[in-house]
Amino acid sequence: MKAIISGAGIGGLTAALCLHNIGYDVEVYEVVSDLKPLGVGINLLPHGAAVLYNLGLGKKLDESGVRTQAIEYRTKFGHVITSDPRGVDAGFEFPQYSIHRGMLQFILLDAARVRLGPDAIKTGAGISSFSQNDMGVTAHLARGETNSRFSSVDGDILIGADGFHSVLRKTLHPNEGPTRYEGMMMWRGVNEHQIFGDARTMFIAGNHDVKLVCYPISAKDEAKGTAQINWVAEFREGKPRRAITADWNQRGNLDFVKHFQCFEMKDIDIIRLLKGTKEIFEYPMVDRNPLPWWSKGRVTLLGDAAHPMYPVGANGASQAILDGAALAEALVVGSPEQGLIAYEKERLGKTTDVVLANREWGPEKVLDLADEKIKGPNDRIEDHISRDEIEAVARNYRKVAGFQKKSESGTRL
Repeated sequence: MKAIISGAGIGGLTAALCLHNIGYDVEVYEVVSDLKPLGVGINLLPHGAAVLYNLGLGKKLDESGVRTQAIEYRTKFGHVITSDPRGVDAGFEFPQYSIHRGMLQFILLDAARVRLGPDAIKTGAGISSFSQNDMGVTAHLARGETNSRFSSVDGDILIGADGFHSVLRKTLHPNEGPTRYEGMMMWRGVNEHQIFGDARTMFIAGNHDVKLVCYPISAKDEAKGTAQINWVAEFREGKPRRAITADWNQRGNLDFVKHFQCFEMKDIDIIRLLKGTKEIFEYPMVDRNPLPWWSKGRVTLLGDAAHPMYPVGANGASQAILDGAALAEALVVGSPEQGLIAYEKERLGKTTDVVLANREWGPEKVLDLADEKIKGPNDRIEDHISRDEIEAVARNYRKVAGFQKKSESGTRL
């Protein structure tokens, strides 16, 4: 059996490795000619890490990322609303990682080139369209720079892992509505900065309209007391422009910093962190409405092509990784068409729940809970919010996202 994958991102490469493990011949086509470890930090949750450990990549994750110990939810005054243990520190079998997106992609890419063969990853060639029949599927290739069709390739299944701007999604659903945007702009960057806390904790501070996320994505330099700190600054526009497209490489400026002058973190100089960042990227927080179906015959979607979601709950990359594992598991038995139906049945409902939960801000709801009641630096969290209120929010999101604690689910993921 042969699988053709459109897109050499985290989801596509995970799927390639998982399919190779069950005996598939796999070819991956990537529109970018020269793959580079681009991007900023992301988080890999325990259920996503489990898949990569099963692929033999655990050591590489430890070498390249940080085992996240906890997430602190804070007010803009620096109060810790709650500290939610993560990964092995929360009783899971596998860690949670904070890691540079490009490093994670290249861990997968290097493994794919070794295991699938150096010629299995085809760069500078995107899949612009396809045709299929009862015997197989044909993917039509186009040059990445010019989008000019130049060749075609035959296989048994075609996987659209071509990201937020997926060509295959548009082909399967040509009448889909526009990108969904409600006004939240994001600025992101990485800066070497003095470490905060224990060098393994991330924090999310602010409220629904003005929010800051910070976490280390490299080990602490003991001599300097610094690490690479990834940050995300979010601000809701009063009159949002229409976000027709999202360009992940759009450069931003420092105008947004004024919205964070009132943030008072005791353990990190926020303004210095933001202003000292050399490269800042700006893009809107966008998603798309969940699809009613992903699969048609021998063609299906995966990752952001299937279920683009708000970057809330640190769950986007992990869900794409889970897709890749579920796809391979579904294709072990039966015909390719039956396998893709089984894959969709397993994953579509679950990812739809996550997309919708992220729109309600997932576990970050506790920020608004506190913001309504904490009006100054001298207020005390325990005087205004109960532990039960806070834990109810976190527990509900863990259930939706699929990474419950053992005591909550009866199984450890």
